[in-house]
Amino acid sequence: MLDTRPLERAMLAAFAELTDGPVADLGCGPGHLTAHLRSLGLDVFGLDLSPAMIAIAREAHPDLRFEEGSMAALDLEDGALGGILAFYSVIHMPPRELPAVFGEFCRVLKPGGHLMLGFFAGDDPQPQEFDHKVTLAYRWSPSALVDLLKQAGFSEVGRLVREPIESERFLQAQLLVRKN
Repeated sequence: MLDTRPLERAMLAAFAELTDGPVADLGCGPGHLTAHLRSLGLDVFGLDLSPAMIAIAREAHPDLRFEEGSMAALDLEDGALGGILAFYSVIHMPPRELPAVFGEFCRVLKPGGHLMLGFFAGDDPQPQEFDHKVTLAYRWSPSALVDLLKQAGFSEVGRLVREPIESERFLQAQLLVRKN
């Protein structure tokens, strides 16, 4: 996927450069981004709710650590991480649950730690649900997500919003934020 997405590669490279300490790839799926972050020099592990995805990730990347678990209740100590990547994984969270999830992210990040979100974007200030190939998903206005992240204790570092390419239906966005 990253071979045809130079903007995403650039954002991931910036995230890697800014991040100090262990990184969790939350909602890691088959582990391809976990492996990419390792190639950028990060101490990273993947976590996913799906046992099937964890099995695929472990088979594809046997040298990396993958665990089954929920991003809404992380089995990590306060301040344990230097960074979190949640690339198109919070899109499946009902909007009412996101403040608690972002609070959990803030809890496990050390002060100054970075969070990078990837998501489907829209212009509407309210999240818009749509049918996704996996399950129901939501598109978010980047500004609306930044507002939720600020309430959880984060400050915006940068954002990317790009037009859809190939078979994509919606605007694609990445937010990079730092724990206050």
